[in-house]
Amino acid sequence: MSAKKDALANIGGFLAMNDNNLAVKSRNLLIVTEGFPTYGGLAGRDLEAIAQGLDEILDEDYLRYRIRSVEYVGDKFTSIGIPIVQPPGRHAIYIDAKQLLPHIPPHEYPGQAVVSEFFRVGGIRCVEIGSVMFGKYDSSTGELISPPMELVRLAIPR
Repeated sequence: MSAKKDALANIGGFLAMNDNNLAVKSRNLLIVTEGFPTYGGLAGRDLEAIAQGLDEILDEDYLRYRIRSVEYVGDKFTSIGIPIVQPPGRHAIYIDAKQLLPHIPPHEYPGQAVVSEFFRVGGIRCVEIGSVMFGKYDSSTGELISPPMELVRLAIPR
């Protein structure tokens, strides 16, 4: 869970799971990379902001507003023919770049093309989640092995 997007904080978040073995492995990795599980490398003020934000976001009026705001953006994209992953997320819209730009093959990075245009034309910062982020190269042929989806994530500010 991203505290920046979902808990009205400036930093942080948490990882929740119901597999005890995986939780132990994650805690051990956390200690090496971020800090102890009790604070995750965050300052006390940031932990307090997350706690306050979690309390505030559980207000049903806020949740309705937040969910509807993101749905509104998704509805507008869909109405002008921009394919998105349905249903819209609760803090982001995911554009299907593969479907939007079928003439751009994965090895020419359709998601990156969308990201670049959003920034160039509108100054909107988004992120490619596709062949740039998750693509791998075959060690024997050098060819790109693309992930199944080419998405662009537009996180909606709170």
